[in-house]
Amino acid sequence: MTKRSKVFVPAVVTVATVGVAAGAAYVARNHKGDVKEFFVAQGLERPAGRMSYTDLGQGLERGGVFLAQRATRAADTDANRAVLTHIIGIERWGQNRLRAALGQRAFERDEHHPYKPGAGTTLRELQNLLSQTRAQTVDLARQLHAAPPQDDLKVEHNGLGPLTPKAWLRYLTQHADLESRKLRGAKDLKALGE
Repeated sequence: MTKRSKVFVPAVVTVATVGVAAGAAYVARNHKGDVKEFFVAQGLERPAGRMSYTDLGQGLERGGVFLAQRATRAADTDANRAVLTHIIGIERWGQNRLRAALGQRAFERDEHHPYKPGAGTTLRELQNLLSQTRAQTVDLARQLHAAPPQDDLKVEHNGLGPLTPKAWLRYLTQHADLESRKLRGAKDLKALGE
């Protein structure tokens, strides 16, 4: 195997895995019943169940590096600020679901909107909040490793149904990765004629 193919193969496998998980999450959000359950099981629960909380935390950390890089390259536009605000809101909302799994707070079936940064938050502030928020999610993964809940414990996701804490961590990783791909840099905007 050549040096180039040694790098290429893991990259293809990673892209394929992210694509399958992201596609599963998309289908699960937009379809009801058995189809949704199948994709939640295959795209979130099954892969997450094979991983330790340490593995999931490391995945969140690696994903956080890519998030920070994408956010740093993002042009200061309303659309980019909206994407970052959405990612942060979902991640903070998910953190509270994980805190419920840890017994640190009571479960509350709320929406992610109150967890979003305010409308006047600058791009730079959002970039910092994104990194801080991801660091807090990594910390929750470490807490789950230190005091793992029962394997059958599930916490409700408003759209996807009950998820294990491991599936929640995978969901947050995949959601942020998928959404952050919408961020556009100044060069991207010029190429698009915007």
